[in-house]
Amino acid sequence: MTAFAKRAEEFRPSPVRAVFETAMDPSVVSLAGGNPDLSLLPGGSIGTLAATLLADRGPEVLQYGSGAGTEAFRALVVNLMRSRGSQVTEDQVQPLAGSQAGLDLVTKLYCNPGDVVLAEGPTYVGALGVFGSYEVEVRHVDIDGEGLNPDDVAAALDTLAREGRRVPFLYTVPTFQNPTGVSLSTERRRALVEVCAARDVMILEDDPYGLLAFDRGADPAPTLHSLAPDHVIHLGSASKIFSPGLRVGWAVAPGPVRARMQIAAEAVLIHPSMLSQELAVAWLGSPEWPDVLDRTVALYAERAAAVTGALAEHLGDRAEWTDPTGGFFTWVRMPGAGLTDVLGRGIREGVVIVPGAACYADGRSSDAVRVAFSGVTPDRAKEGIRRLASAVRPA
Repeated sequence: MTAFAKRAEEFRPSPVRAVFETAMDPSVVSLAGGNPDLSLLPGGSIGTLAATLLADRGPEVLQYGSGAGTEAFRALVVNLMRSRGSQVTEDQVQPLAGSQAGLDLVTKLYCNPGDVVLAEGPTYVGALGVFGSYEVEVRHVDIDGEGLNPDDVAAALDTLAREGRRVPFLYTVPTFQNPTGVSLSTERRRALVEVCAARDVMILEDDPYGLLAFDRGADPAPTLHSLAPDHVIHLGSASKIFSPGLRVGWAVAPGPVRARMQIAAEAVLIHPSMLSQELAVAWLGSPEWPDVLDRTVALYAERAAAVTGALAEHLGDRAEWTDPTGGFFTWVRMPGAGLTDVLGRGIREGVVIVPGAACYADGRSSDAVRVAFSGVTPDRAKEGIRRLASAVRPA
């Protein structure tokens, strides 16, 4: 058999996908996958939207389309971005087959083998697979309860400059971060874009959770893109606010960058799904969607409270955790617990989590686990934490 290219070694199952079948076992509590709860979606309404779309425009939406996406979808993204404070034009919007495709495109376009990408420590597991596949080194900047410290980012960039290393971009999930659930404070957001702009380093802002704040009345933190649109590529997704199965996402980037992304995307996918884009437009532009989103986010807030309450009950003297104010995750640190094979130990107790070590590119050990609360009922979440406590109980 012909030998694979060296980069093929970087294509490994993610910690979530590797246990997907186990997580589907009804006897197992899965706190691993960041799955949205779709139970509140009005199936009849969405079915009617889909049926109408196919009846009225079937030959169009089932046909090949433009690599730039549909006009209606780009207009939808413009409105969604405005709700987050970003002033965007349609020619800056690139529809994607999920925001994960945007990670791939930006890395493909910006990175040479041996380049360095700065990323939060810990960071999104799926991003690490992309960076590795393009033979890019990841350097982590550790985060605290307010996210990245801009001073630490500046120091890391300056160190890499002295080493003669090229840094195409900083990768960050600044709002309800995956895996920790923390958010970058507004003050730090402003400082971070200044640090990167001064050093001519692009920021790749991954923002799938930005509309999932538990306090629906609070003013949302500004997107990094809104603060420095010429220095930020913003990735968004319909996966968390509608349906991951549709594979609909978008990038917002300066016009010339967006155009290059389209060409690169066409080389792989030809074009984003016409049907998926138009169904997303039909639902996210409907009068029902805001209310369903509010009720779904209230559900996530209830589940987050169940998880943190169970952590206090079962691991309160042995652990510390982030207190999420939105999104899907909390990050649980158990200093001294000895989390070697915590995934296997958890499975034996009937619970699946993501080991913290998987969220770093440098092979470091970790005394933490990622807990996802979005896809489980409060009772299942509490039981999952009880089982996790049993799995890490000293022998």
